[in-house]
Amino acid sequence: MNAGNSGSRADDSCCGCCGPSSSRRGFLARLGAFGAALALPAATHAQTRPALIDTHQHFYPPEYQKLWLEYEDARKQPHFPGQVVWSQSKMIEDMDRNGIRTGILSIASTPGVWFDVGPVEAGRLARACNEYAADMMRDHPGRFGLFATLSMLDIDATLKEIAYAFDTLKADGIGLQSSYGDKWLGNPAYTPVLEELNRRKAVVYVHPLVASCCSALSVGTFPAVIEVPHDTTRTVTSLLLSGSLARFRDIQWLFSHAGGTIPMMAGRINSFYGARPNLREFAPEGIEGELRRLHYDTANATFAPSMAALMKLVPVSQITYGSDYPYFGFGQFTELQKLGLSAGDLDAIGHENATRLVPRLRA
Repeated sequence: MNAGNSGSRADDSCCGCCGPSSSRRGFLARLGAFGAALALPAATHAQTRPALIDTHQHFYPPEYQKLWLEYEDARKQPHFPGQVVWSQSKMIEDMDRNGIRTGILSIASTPGVWFDVGPVEAGRLARACNEYAADMMRDHPGRFGLFATLSMLDIDATLKEIAYAFDTLKADGIGLQSSYGDKWLGNPAYTPVLEELNRRKAVVYVHPLVASCCSALSVGTFPAVIEVPHDTTRTVTSLLLSGSLARFRDIQWLFSHAGGTIPMMAGRINSFYGARPNLREFAPEGIEGELRRLHYDTANATFAPSMAALMKLVPVSQITYGSDYPYFGFGQFTELQKLGLSAGDLDAIGHENATRLVPRLRA
């Protein structure tokens, strides 16, 4: 979630984790959370054995946090309260309160590690963030995983960071942005990166941002409200039509926010490209088949119509629980429980699909 997407919605959705409040307000929030926990159906408590695995948690090393806040100040963007008060201890406290056994860490979206700096500095910051997350994994065994961040500005340096992330830091996968500057992931510039990730059979988690082209298209909203989900759709379509999904068959893709607008746009994409004579070259299983092979998380997408569209497009086996913490709270799993899903489907989304992607988390 982009930090610019703040406002009254933030206070309502972060489960008491979004910044300072009056003592009365804080007491009421804690009381409400306690009451909600007591009211959870028995299936919830059964679900927490093993507990939930959240594939969409953000983290903020002190250096990165400072750069982020300065970046927003320079653009007169309001800070998101949950990010401002983020700390390791608070994250673990909130995870415990909501039955989250393990959270997989990734750097937040706009602007990733770029911050209007050159490739050397962006690469250094990516390394510092990855090492910070690896320290969290060591300090709190079993509580965290890592989708390591890359700068993508210097391809040779990016390839070295992939090797360091996997071979030294033991990352669980790689976290990419949906776009970098004016390039989406299917751009030929990123072919060497995708080749290496395919060779390693890597899990590649993709988080959207507000693309540099489109921040002015927000029609009065914060840019993240509309542009963030659309940028996921742009990059999935880029990977599809470029043939990247066809060529790099061993990458295990995981896209945020139920795929952005992909569930609604899949039929339209198919209507334009599904009858192409060369369809099998870029979509061996057809347009819908290629989209069904991808994985999608539930972060900020547990609204019943959103989940209905996603589950019509892909099987439950392709969906993981994600929260987008600290921008949104951990309690979103209770929304999934209201959708009439079976206990088996809730277990699959809540932890089983994540452990299939990252077998280490089965322990």
